[in-house]
Amino acid sequence: MSATTVLARKWRPKTFAQLAGQEHVVRALSNALTQNRLHHAYLFTGTRGVGKTTIARIFAKSLNCVNGITATPCGECSACREIDSGRFVDLIELDAASNTQVDNMRELLESALYAPSSGRFKVYIIDEVHMLSKSAFNAMLKTLEEPPGHVKFILATTDPQKIPVTVLSRCLQFNLKQLPPALIATHLQYVLEQEGISFELLAIALIARAAQGSMRDALSLLDQAIAFSAGKVEEAVVRTMLGAIDQGYLFDLLAALRDQNGAKLLGIADNMAVRSVAFDAALQELATLLHRIALAQTVPQAIADDEPERDRIFALAQAFTMEEIQLFYQIAIHGRDEIDLAPDEYAGFTMTLLRMLAFAPTRMVASATATVVQSGMKPIVIDKVESPEKPSYISVANSGAGTENPDWTVLLAQLNVQGMAQQLAKHCVLQSFSDGQITLCLSQEHKHLQTNKTATDKLQAALSDYFAKPVKLKIVLGVVEAATPAVIEHQGKQQKQQQASDSITQDSFVREAQSDLGATLVPESIKPIQQI
Repeated sequence: MSATTVLARKWRPKTFAQLAGQEHVVRALSNALTQNRLHHAYLFTGTRGVGKTTIARIFAKSLNCVNGITATPCGECSACREIDSGRFVDLIELDAASNTQVDNMRELLESALYAPSSGRFKVYIIDEVHMLSKSAFNAMLKTLEEPPGHVKFILATTDPQKIPVTVLSRCLQFNLKQLPPALIATHLQYVLEQEGISFELLAIALIARAAQGSMRDALSLLDQAIAFSAGKVEEAVVRTMLGAIDQGYLFDLLAALRDQNGAKLLGIADNMAVRSVAFDAALQELATLLHRIALAQTVPQAIADDEPERDRIFALAQAFTMEEIQLFYQIAIHGRDEIDLAPDEYAGFTMTLLRMLAFAPTRMVASATATVVQSGMKPIVIDKVESPEKPSYISVANSGAGTENPDWTVLLAQLNVQGMAQQLAKHCVLQSFSDGQITLCLSQEHKHLQTNKTATDKLQAALSDYFAKPVKLKIVLGVVEAATPAVIEHQGKQQKQQQASDSITQDSFVREAQSDLGATLVPESIKPIQQI
């Protein structure tokens, strides 16, 4: 490796074939060059380091190669070599961020009127074009409307929303996408193999993720990693360089969640605190790991065979249900958003972990059971059932009918049902639950709800999802003596309304206003405060 050439420059693609990703843009430009159907202005948009300027330079070579307009420039002629080295007189590159004023644009446009000195076309590459002033855009507009035949404009920007519509409408626009980590990692491996530098796969994966879709950033990080590790790219060194989290902590945290072991969970967090781990970064890495586990559960082939942590990922994929992983992921990303609001990072991190522990589906059912027992209702039986597909789930078997209905209310609150399915469930009481069948009793006055098959099917599906096994739902018409969830909800609203009314009517300020000022209280205006 040359001591003076950084990897990002040394390995910058010089042909469309060498370009990693952006196939949709390459295909469109190649077709245009092959068929000689060329536009006078192109706009490349996308985040930093995804190839906007690189594609623009390759396109300039394609237009000016001595072999003619081609999608495969030779790379050997004087025009190709001079463009690669930045010395081609008819390729003018302008950084709009430092040349925002109208005078700069007028000078550039005046030069566009003259014929090329040595090439077939004059090519103007204007980077970060959204930084131009309004007057500079107006000056450009006239040339874009009536361009000289020998001029091609290639505009590049990370923020196309700031470009006037009048300019956008006169350009062919191509949106360059962020590169996926797997593609970046593959390219980095190729570069290191060509450079003869040894590496660890997990180190490359870390750099690929840290690059956030930018190949240029990935190559810059790789240069830095080589310098840090004295010529060998190792995981431990890269983690230190990036401030990345030791994956062992994350796997241990998920193992503690699997075992429902709160003490172990906090013990791991304490060890992380002793080692000054950044908890914000830890939540980000945890969310990334949960995403990998979710992929392993739903699309196993998405986890490559050479994935360094493949076995541990699939072990956790089998240890949790899909619902649990989705729940943990949501809690992790929300915990990261809220960590700045916490008393300190440790409190925010551990509270997020405790939230995962508290809201794990199996614990939710256990909590509901405890509530029923403490309130003096008939006890309900908790059966733990082992399943080859799922690690474990809890089913609830009732000891009788009627009085176990605040059980049905608790369960209903945890089901993912809306609309008519929810209305149907609210007007039922639980009659029995055994052998994978739930029987609900619906009163005659609400029998119209029973005829809605869609609602019944959705309620049955929600119950099956909750208990992680097929559940058959049967709804019978009969006399409903116990309070349904709808009645309980109505009674709760009435109670809150009465409490609100009592609070207002007994308020000393309100009484003084009535007696001293002759104020009149409007009862229907009193509303209970909604809990957030």
